Amino acid sequence: MICGMAVLAAGQAAAQTAPASAADTQVEEIVVTGSLFRRTDTETPSPVTVMTAETLQHAGITTAADAIRSISADGAGSIGTGFQSGFSAGGSAVSLRGLGVSSTLVLVDGLRSTNFPLNDDGRNAYVDLNSIPFSLIDRIEVLKDGASSSYGADAIGGVVNLKLKKQFVGIKGTAEAGESDRGDASHKRADLTLGYGDYAETGWNVYINAEYQKDGRVSNHSRGFPYNTQDLSSIGGVDNNTADSALTTATPNAVVTRVSQTDLNNPLAGMVGAPLTNQYQSLNLNCANGTYTVTTGAAQGTGCKWDLVDYYRQIQPLQKRYAFNGRLSFRLAENIEGYATGSYSKSYVNIKGQPTAIRQTQPFGGAPALASSNPGIVLPVYVCNAGINCATAPDRRLNSNNPFAAAFAADPSNGAARLYYLFGDIPLGSERDNEVIRGTIGFNGSFGDDWNWRVEAVGARDNLKLTQHGLLNIAALTNAINTGSYNFVDPSKNTAAVRNAISPDKITPSHSSLMSIDASITKSLWTLPGGDMMLAVGAQARKEVLENNNQNVRLDTYGLSTASAFGKHTVKAAFFEVAAPVLDTLELNVSGRYDDYSEGFSHFSPKFGAKFTPMRQLAFRGTYSKGFRAPTFAESGPRSQYAGFVTSTPPTAFQTAHGGTTNPYAQAYSLGRGVAGNPNLKPEKSRSFTFGSIVEPTRWLSMTVDYYNVKKSDLIVAGPDVSKAFAAYYAAGNQTAGCAAVAAVGAGYSCNVIDAPDPLFPTAQPRVLIINVPYVNANYSTTSGIDFSATGKFNLTDDLKWTSRVEVTHVIKYDLHTGTAVQKYAGTLGPYDLSSGNGTPDWKGNWQNTLSIGDKYTLSATAYYVGKIKSVAQDQRTDITCATGNQYNTGNTAMGEKFCNIKKFINVDLNGTAQVTEGVQLYANVANVFDARAPIAPGAYASAPNFLTTFHYAGLIGRTFKMGVRFQY
Repeated sequence: MICGMAVLAAGQAAAQTAPASAADTQVEEIVVTGSLFRRTDTETPSPVTVMTAETLQHAGITTAADAIRSISADGAGSIGTGFQSGFSAGGSAVSLRGLGVSSTLVLVDGLRSTNFPLNDDGRNAYVDLNSIPFSLIDRIEVLKDGASSSYGADAIGGVVNLKLKKQFVGIKGTAEAGESDRGDASHKRADLTLGYGDYAETGWNVYINAEYQKDGRVSNHSRGFPYNTQDLSSIGGVDNNTADSALTTATPNAVVTRVSQTDLNNPLAGMVGAPLTNQYQSLNLNCANGTYTVTTGAAQGTGCKWDLVDYYRQIQPLQKRYAFNGRLSFRLAENIEGYATGSYSKSYVNIKGQPTAIRQTQPFGGAPALASSNPGIVLPVYVCNAGINCATAPDRRLNSNNPFAAAFAADPSNGAARLYYLFGDIPLGSERDNEVIRGTIGFNGSFGDDWNWRVEAVGARDNLKLTQHGLLNIAALTNAINTGSYNFVDPSKNTAAVRNAISPDKITPSHSSLMSIDASITKSLWTLPGGDMMLAVGAQARKEVLENNNQNVRLDTYGLSTASAFGKHTVKAAFFEVAAPVLDTLELNVSGRYDDYSEGFSHFSPKFGAKFTPMRQLAFRGTYSKGFRAPTFAESGPRSQYAGFVTSTPPTAFQTAHGGTTNPYAQAYSLGRGVAGNPNLKPEKSRSFTFGSIVEPTRWLSMTVDYYNVKKSDLIVAGPDVSKAFAAYYAAGNQTAGCAAVAAVGAGYSCNVIDAPDPLFPTAQPRVLIINVPYVNANYSTTSGIDFSATGKFNLTDDLKWTSRVEVTHVIKYDLHTGTAVQKYAGTLGPYDLSSGNGTPDWKGNWQNTLSIGDKYTLSATAYYVGKIKSVAQDQRTDITCATGNQYNTGNTAMGEKFCNIKKFINVDLNGTAQVTEGVQLYANVANVFDARAPIAPGAYASAPNFLTTFHYAGLIGRTFKMGVRFQY
């Protein structure tokens, strides 16, 4: 992945150049994204960036996901395949202007596709970019402006339109392979296209296409410090790896302490409160990494050292993709054309993670009595074959897993062993098989006096099979403990049957579908001084369905999400556009669209645009529009629900009451928010405007600068006051008063799950694990910034040409207004929830330089830049000073200042091509040629750790090499 930065200002060479003179070569008419009209002047009033197949090749990009997510306007909320801990891990999506993936519309040849069945953060809907074929892309147009007036909902941040090849004759293909300089991150890719039929001569053309790609794993261990540990004490940070110092941290070496058991049939009925002894012991001290000994405090003993992140985590999952595509283009008559397309794509992602710990909260919605952490799971004194009433069963036997069993054979209620354990012999992970089937058919033509019409239909279905490995079945686990079938002393002796019984695979199918038909007609009305006034009118009808099934519907598995979303609706829309070239120097554009949803709401979205060209070398442009984002099925479906988790740190007073930050119980943990769909939600609304200029002082230099400003109101938010509820709970000082304080925050707020008491400080206030919050329309956000681009083309000699392109986005403001308070996100890790702790860099850009030597050779260098990010997030803490508001550490002024900023990141990719023969081209790519390392981002997101997956991914993978061949005949 290319770091989530702008790839190319290629649009400045195509769609952003100043108006051509009459003497210029005739340009083919095309439809530019955001307009219904065919035009030779590709520059519209709206800012559009275009990436062509050629410039993508020069950048060494090989997937549609990397191409789209590389634009500079992609910001907070962007999803890369390298992010493996989210609800929709395995998918990939773009977030224009940082407004979220649900506010960015992705089209293929101007038509919608169906959404990925899993919602990001349990709520945000998006098209999975992994499902789009790369080898057929002719150009990608990115409209960086509100476009609800043309496309309806979800186009608040902008539109990405992938335009695929319309006809092809002959045979062409690509084959490439590569890996990193560490010997991992293997990469293989191939594609082949076969086409037949000269459309101009015969009136028809058909082509078929296939492509395949496989990318290998990268482990955290392989990249070393600081990407493989949560212990940053060696550089003045916090040691958040307690697996080498705290006996109550779960590791693959089981640790026990003696407690009472209130129900001898139930391993989940360990004693509430302190253990009967402060002595803890390991069941197996065969320690590959050495031992540690604790001689003070409430948990004393010797344990095995582990760094679980280093041992288990991975930076890049295993990924495989393949696709088959075809298109038939035909001419029915001199003035009627048609086409039909079909595509099948499959994306497979295999993710590995840290094994499951035995101490777990109950599944969301389950009874508190199911929690293995509250009051605690224990090993009984006696086991038996039936696993019931073992203390008196005829076949009872002392539990070989319980070191206290023999001493308390006559008193089994006081000889139970509270257990701390990580199931290292049962790998944790998931496999995500996602297939997208899509077909389109369309006709267009003309009649009468300059009437042009178009009718297009699309149908798509996304089938996802999610297979989860390594999660614990509650009933099977308790049975294994009561029968003694699972060996906690030496897990290597467990049979596959025992492991599979405790942790059976969980397979969950989900799907989404879309059917849509669009029709439009255009007409030249009359001639104005600047040209023909054009009118377009059209209509659309579409049906969308989502069935995102609950993976844990029986509430029988620890650690398995209960998120689900269901819904279906029909949308009917009518739209229009008027283009009025009132003068040679002035073009006006007005468009609007009315959308009616079967849920019972509707919306009208207008847009106004103008372009003023006082001279050939200079043009000014601007737009004003209103738009909307419809509630997703996850947000509005009455059957929809989810529990989202974000890393949160208890306040200092709580940490002090629990013995300080050396106690794992007092460290940062995952706070959950339980929320259900709200059918009464209204759509989010937007107001946006842009103003900019295009300058072409010479034939070899063009520049653009555009200011944007977007306001979103009636934001659909999950618990906007959750931080108040979190603070209120801990400020109360005890559980009862804390939950009452949470409820007092507002309607819909309440305690859902309270953690088990701290075994070391059982009388202190326990943690709140999940707070119920409502979905509501609340607040508004504003974001503004500047896009700048420039393209220079220089003929150095007759055979040597230099092309230089630069594109930069500066986010001036990204503010969330909550009542009288304003949360400022630009240049910080906020919005933390939306971005999964990756934040909003206020500067992003790239600079690509290409040298062409005749028609034989090219050499390109593309430099990518992400500015520094302050390690605070105002949606997590109202204080944004480094000392106390730092996401990594609070209360320590020196440490807060030391890790105040995540440093800027620059990496460079090098790509070269050699045209061996007329039809064969060899190429080589060195990504991150200087092996730039990702800047350290401690505490930004616990699942990483210490790095930003969205913006610094290239600095984690490091230098990679890739070689390949392209051929076309």
